[in-house]
Amino acid sequence: MRTVTSSAAILVGLAVVGALSGPAWDPVPLTEQIRPTATSTEIGGLDAGIAAGRVHSPGTFEVRETEVEVQLDGYEVSALLREPVDAGEDLPGMVFIHGAGTGRWEDAFPEQAEQIASAGIVTLVPNKRLDTYTIWHRDYVAMAADYQHSVEFLRGVDGVDPDHVGLYAESEGTWIAPIMQAQDPRISFTVLASAPVVEPRRQAAFAVDNYLRSTQVPWQVFRAIPRTVGIQLPSGMLDFADFDVTPWLEQQTAPVLVVYGTADRSMPIVQGTRQIIADTAVGSGFAPVTVRFYDGADHGLRVDGDVVPELSRDVAAWVQGMPETATAQPRIAGAQPEQLFLASSVPRPRWWGNGDIIIGAVLGGVGLLLVGPFVWGAASLVRRAAAAGRLVPGVRPTTRMARGIRPLLLGLGGGTVVTVVALVAYLMAVARLALNDAQDWLVVQGGWLGVRLLGVAVVVVAALLLGRVRDLRDARRAGDRDAVVAFGWPAHLTLWTVLVGTASLLLWLAYWGVFQLGI
Repeated sequence: MRTVTSSAAILVGLAVVGALSGPAWDPVPLTEQIRPTATSTEIGGLDAGIAAGRVHSPGTFEVRETEVEVQLDGYEVSALLREPVDAGEDLPGMVFIHGAGTGRWEDAFPEQAEQIASAGIVTLVPNKRLDTYTIWHRDYVAMAADYQHSVEFLRGVDGVDPDHVGLYAESEGTWIAPIMQAQDPRISFTVLASAPVVEPRRQAAFAVDNYLRSTQVPWQVFRAIPRTVGIQLPSGMLDFADFDVTPWLEQQTAPVLVVYGTADRSMPIVQGTRQIIADTAVGSGFAPVTVRFYDGADHGLRVDGDVVPELSRDVAAWVQGMPETATAQPRIAGAQPEQLFLASSVPRPRWWGNGDIIIGAVLGGVGLLLVGPFVWGAASLVRRAAAAGRLVPGVRPTTRMARGIRPLLLGLGGGTVVTVVALVAYLMAVARLALNDAQDWLVVQGGWLGVRLLGVAVVVVAALLLGRVRDLRDARRAGDRDAVVAFGWPAHLTLWTVLVGTASLLLWLAYWGVFQLGI
């Protein structure tokens, strides 16, 4: 009964600490959806362009591919230029801007750039400049300046109308394209594909929420969203997480085409559309926005691995049919988009809001767990050497713990480390399922139950250790002078490093919700 009571008290304490150490996750439902006015994504206002021979379908022309070099400021990138053969002069030009998942032209936009070029538009896919781009640091204004060199290059290509060169930006690139258009009003159009619009931190939390829902994880796991996405890392790390593209959208002076796939769970497709329409050209004049939703297409605008063919058709027609197509009806068309929750501001953790603390708690805890046994082992070697007479006479280091303490310390420290490893493995397994759009009840539900049971087992061991220490103290008070938890400084050091290291890791586990009790 004493062990049960102590275990319950420790569990409640850890649950309270976990609840107070960071915010809960309670996304706001999106109540007002967008209703497209037509189911077909075909671009309106094409009659004049078709009559003038400006508008062509993908596949009309053969495409010539040429690898070129684009000079940046103190740097050089390779790019692939695609030109429609025998398509005439004064052709539109389009520069493609990478999302976060690609960096080289060999891997990016192969279908879109080729199909759009075969419709009569010269396309250029440059490599992303990667020497200034890392997982921790991204400067979107500087990246816009780098991509601007590709725009200037394309303007100088024979057969391209320099006043009809625009941008096709995907995902992360849609934070860059509005900067470029605001700084260079001569850019004649922008295509924003799978645009997050909201700040990177908000988009990341929204995506994680949707992916976790798709894998049907236990509700307790959602608490990890703000505690992961909301933390502040050391200066210079993830400095782009709160980048706001709104001031740049407000300065747009050229038509905008927004394209989304309705199966894109990583983007707030309804909220993003509303914000682009509301924010574009607020302070600079007229920049009409056209929107298309493609049924069942994912973040890459693919269905079953293939880019939806209507995408290239619609983009090419919209670009070639200007100026009529920029304001033609229907403005919003395609499949019905759905978004359950808003991509809202991410609450910041209270006590553990600094990433250094989160990382330090684990490294420090594991380090302390290793220090004690290492010192104990070294002391044992010294003791054996002394007993063999290999040390100075009179040196007889002695260290020991009371019976039952060592196995409980081993179970406490080892069990805590196993629980930490199990939690990390569980989160990685859930992430793989989410990214692969898969479900596995045994992994998602059973894995979380297993992690929590490991945590409970560690708490029970801690309760047993407390009980054993209490018994020794009672025996000491009763006159048993040998009833001491630890003898010698190595034993004391081992005891306290294991206890402090375990406490650090248990608090870390509590932060991530392992000990949640509905608090």
